Amino acid sequence: MKQGFRKNRQQGMIFGVCAGLADHFGFDVLWTRIAFVALTLLGFGLPLLLYLTVAILAP
Repeated sequence: MKQGFRKNRQQGMIFGVCAGLADHFGFDVLWTRIAFVALTLLGFGLPLLLYLTVAILAP
C-alpha cells in the first residue's frame, strides 16, 4: 500500500512541500522548485496560496 503525501523537511528549503512533492511523484527537487516558481509567476499568486495551505495541513 502506498503511503500518502508527506513533507520532506530534510531536503526542504522552507517548509519541505516541494521536496515532499518531488519524493511522492519521483521527480527531481530542483525541477519541482523551478516549476513552482514559474507557476507562481504565471498564476498570479494562486500557487503560493496552495503552497501555504499544504504547508499548514500536510504532516
